[in-house]
Amino acid sequence: MLSPISCVSRVVVLLAAVLVTTSITMSGEWGEEGVTYGQLGKDVTLTCAGISPSAIVEWRWDGAAELPEGSRLQQGQLLLPQAELPSEGTYSCHDAASGLLLGSAILRLGRLPGVPSVSCRASNYENFSCFWAPGVETFLPTRYITTYRKKLLTEDERQRSQPSDVGLCVQNPARPHACTVSKAQFWSSYRMNVTEVNPLGSTFRLLDITVQAIIKPDPPEGLRVEPVPSAPRRLRVSWEYPSTWPKEPHFQLKFRLQYRPFIYSSWSVMETGNMSELITDAFMGLGHVVQVSAKDFLDAGSWSEWSAEAWGMPATDNIPCLSSGPTVAPSEAAPGAMEPESPAEKPSLAPDNEPVAGQSDPTEKVAVLVSLGVFAFFVLAVILVFGFLMWIRLKKHGKEATKHHDLLAAAIHMKTLPRGLCKLWTFPKWCCQAESFCC
Repeated sequence: MLSPISCVSRVVVLLAAVLVTTSITMSGEWGEEGVTYGQLGKDVTLTCAGISPSAIVEWRWDGAAELPEGSRLQQGQLLLPQAELPSEGTYSCHDAASGLLLGSAILRLGRLPGVPSVSCRASNYENFSCFWAPGVETFLPTRYITTYRKKLLTEDERQRSQPSDVGLCVQNPARPHACTVSKAQFWSSYRMNVTEVNPLGSTFRLLDITVQAIIKPDPPEGLRVEPVPSAPRRLRVSWEYPSTWPKEPHFQLKFRLQYRPFIYSSWSVMETGNMSELITDAFMGLGHVVQVSAKDFLDAGSWSEWSAEAWGMPATDNIPCLSSGPTVAPSEAAPGAMEPESPAEKPSLAPDNEPVAGQSDPTEKVAVLVSLGVFAFFVLAVILVFGFLMWIRLKKHGKEATKHHDLLAAAIHMKTLPRGLCKLWTFPKWCCQAESFCC
């Protein structure tokens, strides 16, 4: 049993087929009446309507009796073998005897449609648009039929399908190669069908998409760059959500900021979830160019294109502050400011460029103090360890010296004993020495 969604799909396909067939057979809808369309490189036959096969006629091309090279007559018909673009024009058939006009046709030559290349993008989580380009140049009037069908993965989804799951991708006459699907579902998948039709035939492209994967916001708007008073190395940057992105708590954006001085080509980049940021490493006295892009906060899809550039300069005593916007473009800077002649002309990071006393960043002070404290701790630890090892070594040498001194004193004491006392001990003969030890 067919589900409702299958029935609707068949109806849409049938409608497209009817439109294609009607467009091919009723050539008057493609241009002025009486136009005959032929395929480049193929044989084209022109017929003089309303004459008998035995009638003798003559053909003229753009009013002249000379016909394209290789053309020939066959029973009153004009055959143009392997027709090419120079053979286009107005062909008329006349009675050979009287020269009376019997009929005419405007010949236009072209190619069959090629398979179009199609891509889709969602600028927000509610709508998405598809864009296409023709596969070949047909030289003929062309129309596009664009439809979509929501992909239903389970049987339960098919049973609960609605007519809105199938429909036309709406085309805007101002954008002939684009269409839009409104009220799309963020987590759903769709199958897009873009059919290209011309008087010679048709071809189509199917494309499966998931809205979540094709999210690409428009660039942020209202980018502003402002100097920070009494801070010659800081710039405050702010921007707004793109107007095409509905600002809802469950679908937010994150941002990527890039900036550089006018005279440099490399960018510094930072990422943030805020709508304003403070640049703390700007170059004193130099104008800076800033851009910002956006992406879904949960990393769905891809980053937007970069916004239009905004310009600004940190606050200084000698150089006036530059307002944001294109009023101070790089091309309007002083001559030679864009490209320094040598590396020596780049801004120096010497103390002359550092903020004056009382304007330094408190965070930098804390970082310096912590670094000095850690360094002092390691130096003290090394000194203590060295002193402890020296103390151990001196103590060991002291014990060995004391032991040697005790043995020497005992030996001297025994040598000086009276011989009368020697009789009280009996020593082995191997240890007896004359006048040294008692024997």
